[in-house]
Amino acid sequence: MKVEIFHASKFGNGEKVVAYLQGLLVAKGHQANFRHVRDAKPKDVPSADLYVFCAPTRLGKPISKMRRFLKKAALPNGAKYALIATHGEPVPNKKTGEMPSQEEIEKYQQNLPTMDALLKEKGAVKVAELKVYVRGDTMKGPLKEGWEKVVEEFAAKLL
Repeated sequence: MKVEIFHASKFGNGEKVVAYLQGLLVAKGHQANFRHVRDAKPKDVPSADLYVFCAPTRLGKPISKMRRFLKKAALPNGAKYALIATHGEPVPNKKTGEMPSQEEIEKYQQNLPTMDALLKEKGAVKVAELKVYVRGDTMKGPLKEGWEKVVEEFAAKLL
């Protein structure tokens, strides 16, 4: 299987995730390439059996570089894709100490639905999605402990 992976990592967390994913896929005998969207031309997306898109979350949505890339990406109709979003780990409110409600968490985790909607408009078909959490209240990292296992399970779904 040929897999093309595109990421828009800002602090390196997404790049770390997709590099690990690529290694898992290659170890299983698949061809997998990854690149940052700034180094790719959306109109010249290579053909592949599967496309994976990974973006950090900014103000609840994928960062603008990824949104622009997905809007312009030339994918074949019916292309299969998988999504990865890096999110800041939910943390207690600094004033009240209360954890955010599920509704509040979902409000700030619209990354996957946003990318999904952009790709479905192109006639693409989602096969899997993954949330990877970054520790603390910033997106700078590090990734939440156990992230490798989550990516390994994701890779198994893709295969």
